[in-house]
Amino acid sequence: MRLDALVRSGATADLDWRLDQLAAVRDALVRGEVELTRALRADLGKPVVETTLFEIGVVVSEIDDVRRNLARWVRADAVRAGAAGWPGRAAVERCPVGVVLVVAPWNYPIYLCVLPAVSALAAGNCVVVKPSERAPASGAVLARLLGDASHAVVVEGGPEVVHDALEAGVDHVLFTGSAAAGRAVAEAAGRRLVPVTLELGGKCPAIVDASAHLPSAARRIAWGKFANAGQTCVAPDYVLVEESVADRFTSELCSALVAFYGSDAQSSPDYGRVVDTRELDRITALLEGHGGTVVTGGRTDRADRYLEPTVVRQPSLSSRLMQEEIFGPVLPVVGVAGTESARAVVASLPDPLAVYVFSRDSAAIARLRDGTRSGGFFVNVATSQQGIAGLAMGGVGASGSGAYRGRAGIETLSRHRSVYTRPVWPDLAVHHPPYGWAKSRLLRRLLHLPGRPVPRGSGRPPTGRS
Repeated sequence: MRLDALVRSGATADLDWRLDQLAAVRDALVRGEVELTRALRADLGKPVVETTLFEIGVVVSEIDDVRRNLARWVRADAVRAGAAGWPGRAAVERCPVGVVLVVAPWNYPIYLCVLPAVSALAAGNCVVVKPSERAPASGAVLARLLGDASHAVVVEGGPEVVHDALEAGVDHVLFTGSAAAGRAVAEAAGRRLVPVTLELGGKCPAIVDASAHLPSAARRIAWGKFANAGQTCVAPDYVLVEESVADRFTSELCSALVAFYGSDAQSSPDYGRVVDTRELDRITALLEGHGGTVVTGGRTDRADRYLEPTVVRQPSLSSRLMQEEIFGPVLPVVGVAGTESARAVVASLPDPLAVYVFSRDSAAIARLRDGTRSGGFFVNVATSQQGIAGLAMGGVGASGSGAYRGRAGIETLSRHRSVYTRPVWPDLAVHHPPYGWAKSRLLRRLLHLPGRPVPRGSGRPPTGRS
């Protein structure tokens, strides 16, 4: 493999090589912004501003942050050698793992292709990127833009690309997508002993208590949920709101949707589309038999891949709507007795990528932070944490394993190698035989062991004679 040979030559470990690759990726994105915007419009009906914010701007900011800090992040960590290692020097250095395969989903075809590749290149690796075949226009533009700009090779195609890359001998797989597909990739990689980082998803809850500023909470949740037509892995999947303010919150939520997209979201230039009719059919099926009330939305146009922003009040917790990840523009709002009841609902479902809490009660926030398990925990925001360069992205349990972005990406996609160097002189031989009582006593002192030396010969192996 050409990329594998490059890594093994040691060329990619050079700091300047890494910085040059990152600069090339940045230049390609900026140069191709118009093309990428058109492609994303074709694949997902993505609004121009969403492309600027979520697909290109975030990645450019991440590259700038990584380039500023990379020399410090990749520096070897000195380790105290201690008495046993004196007079040598010890350290742990970060080496490239080799060739990293990035398997990206369709919902953010640029962001989730390029951002993991940034972490991999920063760690000194070469990269094979497989865009999703369900966003073909974006994948084609990305392949053309990157081209020879960096050692991040874009390979278009379906699942066979992953199989071929594993057969060719990649050294790490970073997968973003559904739990079912992630499980299949992990099993295939496991048969070849290839380590895998999984970024999956799950039902991310938003918890709103009575102390929250309801208009602000409603606007932020509506923006976080309905951007990209709800097709965001870290978007709030459902809202648990304290019963005493549930009606007011729901009213504020509906008002926010009208303020964002008007009375007819289908005609709004700021509202996206579902990726394809297969996905549209899956989401609309979740609206059947949920046991709640559709407060607003629910209209569809299959030819336009359009699903109106939809709010469902008080669906059954056992319904598919509350048991499966929605990944679309439908938001259940469930009234609960308080934060403890909300915590119990979250605990009954698989661990999510993110928990969002809207509250001005510091004690309640602390209880929820300590009482929930998730990849991230965020207060009075919904998905906007994705814009913070260097903030690690990763899941736990069913929502994934491992993390990337910023320094976390360097740690995940580097091989930690121990290095110990000892000078020729002085050539101390205190740990060489013959040992004797004096050496044994000195060694025990150096190792801070109490008591007297074990009598010489007491550890002699048996002779075999009876």
